[in-house]
Amino acid sequence: MMRSIPTYDLYGEKAGDSPDFWLHCETIPSRSSLHHWEIGLHRHEQFFQILYIEAGSGDAVFGNDIHPIVPPAVITVPPFARHGFRFSKDIDGYVFTVLTSHLKTMPADHSRFGEWLAVPRLTGLRMEHADSRYIAETLHRLAAETAARRTGPADLCEAYLTAALRLTARLFAAGRGDEEDGASENERRLNRLAGLVHQHFRSHKPASFYAQELGISPTHLNRIVKHLTGRNTQSLINGKLIDEAQRELLFTQIPVQEIGYRLGFSDPAYFSRFFQTNTGLSPRQWRLAQNQRA
Repeated sequence: MMRSIPTYDLYGEKAGDSPDFWLHCETIPSRSSLHHWEIGLHRHEQFFQILYIEAGSGDAVFGNDIHPIVPPAVITVPPFARHGFRFSKDIDGYVFTVLTSHLKTMPADHSRFGEWLAVPRLTGLRMEHADSRYIAETLHRLAAETAARRTGPADLCEAYLTAALRLTARLFAAGRGDEEDGASENERRLNRLAGLVHQHFRSHKPASFYAQELGISPTHLNRIVKHLTGRNTQSLINGKLIDEAQRELLFTQIPVQEIGYRLGFSDPAYFSRFFQTNTGLSPRQWRLAQNQRA
């Protein structure tokens, strides 16, 4: 029987209250040194993490797989992915924690990029290449922006974040043979599922639809999703709807009812109940809370 994997907001911090930030940055040694340089397997429900490893060494543990860390490197960890780290004492770099609803992806090439974001990745940087140097410099600039706590830096931080993630995805694909990147069959199925969910989430397709598209049974698909993300297929589908709803609530002034219609909900009351069941707040309450933090 698989042991329970704890859920954290940040390293060692129990999940619970909604965060009052959308982007958090700290150095890797500042947190890992408190835990004897080892972070046990855990997951985050609401956050996407990016680690930039500039020096040192260690291992990244994704579920049952261990990946040696050779700097410089970028590690990306999506919500619900089981992960942990073992670092050397000379480790150096940053960890960025992003509220998922703020993680913007561009419409162009969205499916492929979305698939890359769906599972943990470790991407080595080769500093003799311009793209690798640009990624490293961009993440340094992102860290500096968050440290300076300037007023109104959201657009710039989002631009840095998107550029770094896009280029890292490109490097990973080039270095690992694009879609045939050595991932397990189950990981490739999860990648394809992520692309299908992005394509059809507004139609509210059931889990059985996605299983049929992938050529496997709903039970088998649920088992794969549970193993790789810690949640079931329907929860993953619902999570996509919630992420899109939060993005609309946060970045537009569109009325809640209209957002519900855009996401395929014909009944505004049902949309509000769905949102509240998954977040603990009604859409209006969630938008108000985020605006008060801005």
